[in-house]
Amino acid sequence: MTLADARARAPHLAVAQADPDADERLMLRLAAFGEQFTPLVALDPPCGLMLDATGCAHLFGGDAMMRTSVLRAMARLSFTGRAALAGTPDAARALARFGAEGVTPPGEDEIFTRPLSIAALEAPKETSVALTRAGLTTLGDLADRSSAALTARFGAETMRRLTRILGREDARITPLRALPECMVERRFAEPFLDLSAIENVLRPLIAEAMGILERRGQGGRAFEARFFRTDGAVASLRFETGAPSRNVEALLRLFRLKAESLADPLDPGFGFDVIRFCVLCAETLAQGQIGFERQGAQENDVADLVDRLAARFGRERVLRFAAHETHDPVRAASYVYAAASPSSRPYSWVKPEQGEPPLRPLFLFDPPHPIETMAETPDGPPMHFKWRRARHMIARAEGPERIAPEWWRNAVGSDRRTRDYYRLEDRDGRRFWVFREGLYESETAAPRWFLHGLFA
Repeated sequence: MTLADARARAPHLAVAQADPDADERLMLRLAAFGEQFTPLVALDPPCGLMLDATGCAHLFGGDAMMRTSVLRAMARLSFTGRAALAGTPDAARALARFGAEGVTPPGEDEIFTRPLSIAALEAPKETSVALTRAGLTTLGDLADRSSAALTARFGAETMRRLTRILGREDARITPLRALPECMVERRFAEPFLDLSAIENVLRPLIAEAMGILERRGQGGRAFEARFFRTDGAVASLRFETGAPSRNVEALLRLFRLKAESLADPLDPGFGFDVIRFCVLCAETLAQGQIGFERQGAQENDVADLVDRLAARFGRERVLRFAAHETHDPVRAASYVYAAASPSSRPYSWVKPEQGEPPLRPLFLFDPPHPIETMAETPDGPPMHFKWRRARHMIARAEGPERIAPEWWRNAVGSDRRTRDYYRLEDRDGRRFWVFREGLYESETAAPRWFLHGLFA
């Protein structure tokens, strides 16, 4: 009704400005709080939540006790709610909003929803008025009519909604968060407040999750610890490993580093009701063979260092060089996350032949430094060049290696020219990587020389 009508009926009605964004944030917080009952939680606009209780109700003593637990938890947060449990999401919504609350026995959705008013269809106003004028006031009245005639008169969406409410057709919810690969949790009879003993709670949870992964032949790569407070707040700590892992102590160490690096420390408030540990991503992990060589242990040490740095400073701040399949030295390497999966790094560095010097220097200038050169022939290597006010006399030269720009990458009108690269060594033994930009006559009348890199 309008605000004027409402105030006429309730003169002391409290009125506040609507804030849809704040309402949405609140519903998202309540959805996160609802994940302590089931990992499959979805928003049910405008002011509802949909929980898929499949396989979870027995943890609370059955369907009725789970429904009661949800309502009690909401009451502790000062929310008044209505809840119904049914075989399909649409039937549960219709019963909670327009019918008697409670638990519908399996397979009896239609019996409980037939007496509901046609308002449960939540159809457009003109459709509801037309149904009422036709004498169809309940869902049972609609269900007894020919579906073809009703579809032709009121549209397929109305009939689809009817069949779902009656339980004849099911439609699964789309949860806000993807279902984890593995999930274990611990519930407390009394709120848990001792942060100093939190690792004692997580250790058996992580060990249980790792046991599940071991039976599957898998290891985890992304993990999350979630802490559900009695006041509805939910804290999450997420960390990753560079390789699949089932090492309980290593994961605990990563959790500790992540917790210490938080700008907002973990706060139990009035205590945690539930602590949950999830494996968000898992990959195949075969049992490692113990060998005499130290190489495997060194690789594990590096991976462990990367994991600890990523946990402390963030995954996006720990980078490494990765090779790309291109002949352009500018694009041959780029930064990637050091903790990225090996499957995301399909291309490896090209190794020089046995006894041959490296084709590319370890150090590149960005951008290349211009140099002054003197060559015997226009297309030949330089006899000497001047760089940073110092003149270098060339003793040996190798090249040229001609590298043309990748035309399929360059934008239209780009002034990128062909480059002739040379490996040079001066009389003092220093080695340089220089190039001449532009071909004589065809691309430019006066090619320029640049120093691109230094060999070790």
